[in-house]
Amino acid sequence: MISYNTKDWFSFIFRFHKSDTVRKLFPIMLAIGVYAAIVGYVEIEYFKISKNDYIHNIPIMHGMLGFVISLLLVFRTNTAYDRWWEGRKLWGSLVNNSRNLAIKLSAILKDENDKKFFREIIPTYASFLQKHLKDEETSKQLFEDVDLEIDHHKHKPNQVKRMMYHKINSLYEAKKITGDQLITLNEELQSFTDICGACERIKNTPIPYSYSAFIKKFIFFYTMTLPFGYSVSLGYYVAPVVVFIFYVLASLELIAEEIEDPFGDDENDLPTKKIAENIKKHIEELI
Repeated sequence: MISYNTKDWFSFIFRFHKSDTVRKLFPIMLAIGVYAAIVGYVEIEYFKISKNDYIHNIPIMHGMLGFVISLLLVFRTNTAYDRWWEGRKLWGSLVNNSRNLAIKLSAILKDENDKKFFREIIPTYASFLQKHLKDEETSKQLFEDVDLEIDHHKHKPNQVKRMMYHKINSLYEAKKITGDQLITLNEELQSFTDICGACERIKNTPIPYSYSAFIKKFIFFYTMTLPFGYSVSLGYYVAPVVVFIFYVLASLELIAEEIEDPFGDDENDLPTKKIAENIKKHIEELI
């Protein structure tokens, strides 16, 4: 995750970070600028189109469609941000539940070997979950007719959770914890699987293909038709204007694509590795 000062306007405006959309879109922005300039030249110099021609009224269509595309992009970015924020809340819950489990176990357990086991196993769950969510194959688990390598191996977070539950049960059978204490610990233990399942739901359920494809096509054809309507009014200035409009629309889609999967390796994704390391540090302090 990028560390920045939210009040430093100058750096936002005049400094281009390597994850900035300008860097990613520059080649296609250049191509669209050339395309718009060519369309403007053909209309103005070759066909001699004036303001009395019907093609001059194309911006009426753009005005009507502009409202539609703005609604689509707002919904797209809000949906993507909801997924990012939900992922952050889930990992925040994992931090709190790990702490609560460690605090309860530190008070309940008396044997140092038992404490050592949980001192190591609780952070291991967070570490394995972080690696599990970064695996690209995890995002494809709901795809049909795809033979994934991950399907032929055991689910590592589940295996760690299984070890924890077996250990808790053995402590109960050995009379080291009471039935009431077992019930008290169960809530935190159950939450680990709930968090893992919710994270997997975000990871392996992308925005519906038809919706994502429609927005990209809409942006492309909307931008490609802009020079035909505005060349007469703007002349050769139509090239930078069209490039800027494309940059704004495409950037919103790029940002949504990046944050809708908050568990990847993009710079704006959640720092799950750092959170897992913090969990390890906190557990070692508590138990």
